[in-house]
Amino acid sequence: MRVLGVDPGLTRCGVGVVEGAPGKQLSLVMVDVIRTAAGDDIAARLLGIERGIEEILDAMTPDAVAVERVFAQHNVSTVMGTAQAAGIAMVCAARRGIPVAMHTPSEAKAAITGNGRADKAQVTKMVTRLLRLETAPKPADAADALALAICHVWRGGAQARLAAARGTQAQINAAKIEAALAAARTKGRT
Repeated sequence: MRVLGVDPGLTRCGVGVVEGAPGKQLSLVMVDVIRTAAGDDIAARLLGIERGIEEILDAMTPDAVAVERVFAQHNVSTVMGTAQAAGIAMVCAARRGIPVAMHTPSEAKAAITGNGRADKAQVTKMVTRLLRLETAPKPADAADALALAICHVWRGGAQARLAAARGTQAQINAAKIEAALAAARTKGRT
């Protein structure tokens, strides 16, 4: 499975592609940071992020995209920019029919380090070790994007199976309701 991880941000949007499967060795495909100038118009910055993600999706053809789930912070403008960048990544993937998953920072940290409260240095160290890299990916946004991709490789399959099971159960329930309604309609006619 090839997964693009996206650590959204307006100034630095970390992107990293990892290939692997649960229980198998992971490999780094690419890692980078899409940068925009803080002084530029917000629309132009979002367009720059979109172009960068589009290029990566075209070149890397991932099977899935894992985006960091935005969580509340004290700085509303930071949350807004992060959420907008996350939305761009999701739209780019959806446009191609690529499944998108969202993982919280603590979920990714727990998957990588075993500790949902690990600091950035611990995450970077484990990403470097898991991908057998000679040097740590920098800046931290790049390492975080790789952590999201790794998290999805390891957990994404199980999440997809659970979602499919929920979908199947919903279909079964809908069929039961439809059958009961049809029976009630038929009974009302006799």
